[in-house]
Amino acid sequence: MKYDVVTIGGATEDITFYTDEGILIDNKKDLIRQKLLAFEYGAKIKIDKSFSGFGGGAANAAVGLSGFGFKTACLSAIGEDARGQRILNNFQKRGVDITLVQKVKKIETGFSFLLIGPANEHIVFSNRAANSELTINDFEIEILNQSEWIYLTSLSGKWNNNLGKIFSVKNEKIAWNPGHRQILTGVKGIGKYFKKTTCLIVNKDEAIELVMSDKKYKNKSNAFLNNVKNLLLALSSYGPKIVLITAGRQGSYVIEAGKIYRQPIVKEKRLADTTGVGDAFGSAFIAGLELYKQSVKKALLLASKNAASVISVPGAQNGLLSKKDI
Repeated sequence: MKYDVVTIGGATEDITFYTDEGILIDNKKDLIRQKLLAFEYGAKIKIDKSFSGFGGGAANAAVGLSGFGFKTACLSAIGEDARGQRILNNFQKRGVDITLVQKVKKIETGFSFLLIGPANEHIVFSNRAANSELTINDFEIEILNQSEWIYLTSLSGKWNNNLGKIFSVKNEKIAWNPGHRQILTGVKGIGKYFKKTTCLIVNKDEAIELVMSDKKYKNKSNAFLNNVKNLLLALSSYGPKIVLITAGRQGSYVIEAGKIYRQPIVKEKRLADTTGVGDAFGSAFIAGLELYKQSVKKALLLASKNAASVISVPGAQNGLLSKKDI
């Protein structure tokens, strides 16, 4: 079976709650933790509102790409429980093929608690659960070899083993948005895969963390590491054909073949929450490359519009643009 895109990584059910009782702390001295959200220890915190939905990097990207008209499958793992069934139902409702979703016995489906604080930014408390049991075998490799694109997101469990198998495929179009566990290993841990990466997608904090992990940049000044152009040049030197860095309100930046592009944010109608915005941006950028014949400029604009639409509505998969919207 041939797909336009196979997304790989997590699928979860999300419970989101809002509170304005936290205090935002400026922590600029720590480059990779520049803002902190604090609550009174031992206090009972009032929740203003809450709702449930669906999330997980691979699931969000799959739903987004399917909406743009691509034949999409999600390679992820769920438990044999009601939560897992709800995730499958959501995939089918959103046009995502579930052939590659693995059902794991005697383990629950992954879920996340998302705390929406001041300025409607979010913090995620994630239980990977069944997501940690994802396995890549000959069947999956065969499908990946036939897929036009692979869209790789955060991996857990025996992720290093799976990563090696994924990057061994013949497929030459791999978009990669590495997860926290992968970023922590630095360039030494995951840099060997960058040469086979078509598009590396990270936010600014992740870019700083990766660049700082290289001893060549370890002692560089904060001013150097806070400069997105320096981050783009450093990351592209490791081999990805395209590097995409999202930088919040500063907009987004891409380097391809030595040329740097910048896309300012597209102003959202209202700021509901930032859940899933990174996935919406990254997946729409890849969709844009295909829809607009590899035009980075047009792909960046589409990604920004998609992010603005998602940020206007609560939940990671709500507000996503579709092919008819563009």
